[in-house]
Amino acid sequence: MKKIIFTVIFFLVAITVVYVLETKYGQNKKAEKLTPFTVVLDWTPNTNHTGMYVALNKGWYKEEGLDVKILPYASGASPDSLVASNKADVAVSSTEGVVSSAGAGDAVVSIAAIVQHNTSGFMARKNAGIESPKDLDSKIYGGWNSSIVAAILKKIITTDGGKGDYKSVSVDVAGMEAMKTKQIDFLWVFEGWEVIQARQQGLDVVYFPSLEYGVPDYYTPVLITGKKQIKENPELIKKFMKATAKGYEYAMENPKESAQILIDTTPKGTFPDTKFILASQEFLSTKYADKGKKWGMQDKKAWEEYPQFMLDADAVLDKNSKPVHELNFDSLYTNEFLQ
Repeated sequence: MKKIIFTVIFFLVAITVVYVLETKYGQNKKAEKLTPFTVVLDWTPNTNHTGMYVALNKGWYKEEGLDVKILPYASGASPDSLVASNKADVAVSSTEGVVSSAGAGDAVVSIAAIVQHNTSGFMARKNAGIESPKDLDSKIYGGWNSSIVAAILKKIITTDGGKGDYKSVSVDVAGMEAMKTKQIDFLWVFEGWEVIQARQQGLDVVYFPSLEYGVPDYYTPVLITGKKQIKENPELIKKFMKATAKGYEYAMENPKESAQILIDTTPKGTFPDTKFILASQEFLSTKYADKGKKWGMQDKKAWEEYPQFMLDADAVLDKNSKPVHELNFDSLYTNEFLQ
């Protein structure tokens, strides 16, 4: 009898000790201060950013001890400049942004490819008599215009047998609206966004992917940080990337659920057309990484051929707006934070 009583008492004491320890441990965990960590977007929230919103929604950043704030795009300052000046920990950018920053002497580094291949190209109105890139000769282009845009367009058009002679105009409305009202004939777009949008709206368009017409493949968008952040806080970046990779891997496997997380986690009213977001996510979830390849990994080839294409086009300028003709390509990217 005494043995039974002793056993019961021991059991109750053990449960009490475990409960006290777990309660104290849980309170200590809650009391742990999360480290602030800021991410700047390259545009308004969209399906390029889904993995980060998934990680935020699932609490995976907090599991890594980070209080991540996703900051909206600010037209007055580029994401690259905010990272270079240490005003943000990480930002969403592109190969063009990284290369241009390097030319100007700003120390930014790509730490992950959000999408494994370039999904941009040019979308045109079929009713403008455009069936292939050579038909863009003499047609009206509207949108961002620069030496790299000119070089890409010339390459695409001439590869298809045209001359590369088109007209460029500035419009005071969004590109899609300018196409609808026939102010322009074509514009630079992303297949997973404007092309889907146009077709859902019933526009009769044709799309020419840059990759199919001789333009070197490159990463857009990418996640970037600064060399200063890498030197001073490598462990924080590694923790951020661990949770972020988990978010994108989840989005690759669960496009519908991830699209809904993006809709629910962003400010209310960000996406009035949820059907469009679902379609965009279904497309992009297959593009985040090649089959059998880890999300975010970057190849040397992509960080040599397209940057060289930019240099050859005099599209990279120094701080005095003079063309740069040589860069250390290896300094533009790293895979060290991808576990």
